[in-house]
Amino acid sequence: MPHIAIEHSSGLEDSHDLQALCDALWQKFADHHSVTSPDTVRTRTLAATASRIGVEPQSFAHATLLLLPGRSDEVRTELAQLVLDTLQAHLPDVGSLTVRLDDIQQPYMKRML
Repeated sequence: MPHIAIEHSSGLEDSHDLQALCDALWQKFADHHSVTSPDTVRTRTLAATASRIGVEPQSFAHATLLLLPGRSDEVRTELAQLVLDTLQAHLPDVGSLTVRLDDIQQPYMKRML
């Protein structure tokens, strides 16, 4: 049930294929041995309307990886690295790439058709 939300500096949607990034992340997580239900994987991007970072170029992508508790530290680290590697592959010229991993606390509710 991984969810990957990528906040990014405004304008990256014009210079990079963010749909391809979402598709690549989705596929890598759907194929990962720790993901038993690929239909629960979610990826999305959100543009920041304003930002300032301490490096040049003034562009960033920050992924928040949300997981239900229960995976080992090794698998959690592997998944976070998978996100960073995919960001690097799709956004090689972006000034700052970061990943934060967080647990989704219960209760977690969802509705799917």
